[in-house]
Amino acid sequence: MSVLRRSTWMAWAENIALVFIISFAFYTTLPVKTTKTLLVPQGSIGHIITQLSKQGYAVSSIDKYLLVLMGKPQSGWVNIGESKLNRIDFLYKLTTAKAKMEKVTLIPGETKTLFIEALAKQFQLDKTKLETQYTHFSTYPEAGVYADTYYVPYGISEKHLMHFLVTESEKKYKEISQKVYGTYSPKQWLNILISASIIQKEAANAKEMPIVSSVIVNRLKKGMPLQMDGTLNYGKYSHIKVTPERIKNDSSRFNTYKYKGLPLSPIGAVSLDALKAAMKPAKTNYLYFMKNAKGVHDFTNNYKTHRKNIRKAR
Repeated sequence: MSVLRRSTWMAWAENIALVFIISFAFYTTLPVKTTKTLLVPQGSIGHIITQLSKQGYAVSSIDKYLLVLMGKPQSGWVNIGESKLNRIDFLYKLTTAKAKMEKVTLIPGETKTLFIEALAKQFQLDKTKLETQYTHFSTYPEAGVYADTYYVPYGISEKHLMHFLVTESEKKYKEISQKVYGTYSPKQWLNILISASIIQKEAANAKEMPIVSSVIVNRLKKGMPLQMDGTLNYGKYSHIKVTPERIKNDSSRFNTYKYKGLPLSPIGAVSLDALKAAMKPAKTNYLYFMKNAKGVHDFTNNYKTHRKNIRKAR
């Protein structure tokens, strides 16, 4: 190769390298729109990039090679902190940052309405958006989130929060159902949740739950209305005392004094004890129960004794 040709080739190669360096430098400074927190999926770097791309983040196969140099991100929630970063800062956050975790507890018996209000206040989120995302992800109009304690990142979006809570709850429900029934049917499970949510409201303690469950079963078999106050503690009425006026005026299907059978949906979040009681009620002939002075219930199979228990309680 002549000196002239070698010089021309070297100049061409240097120009290509310069263009590449400039393009690469430009690429790394491109802005990336992001949520303040995001979930890094498990798997290889390539899988992480693919999943983030599917979630709407502006990443490409080039970022895979950048992450190989920078270090593989650990799976879990990452606190990005800003909604717009240059690419290098965004990728650096993926490999180094972790999100501040907040404790969230859903109390057994609490309704979705009041739980969402509490979430909106704790995380400074939009209540309407939380309700919309709950409806989108949950199979069940109520009790779609299992009564438990969760740890979620502060700064999480309404969509990600509800997706996490509902997904974790579905896993728990499937696990319980498959252990007892060997399968999981959302339609069958809905009835379990409805019964469990009533048991949760009515029973004074975990020991009473299978007995309350038996009363529900026995009354349904006889075609009797459940006539249970707890079914009227739905939605915003979660902590409102049920009065004779309320029983008379409430025309919803939650009013088990007016309508026979179970309500069409659960009335609140349920615990494991309530679920167990709904799936395995005690074998009794009880049809009535009344809370006594000790704060627990007197159970009976006849109305005459039930009337005596009512007078005694008063």
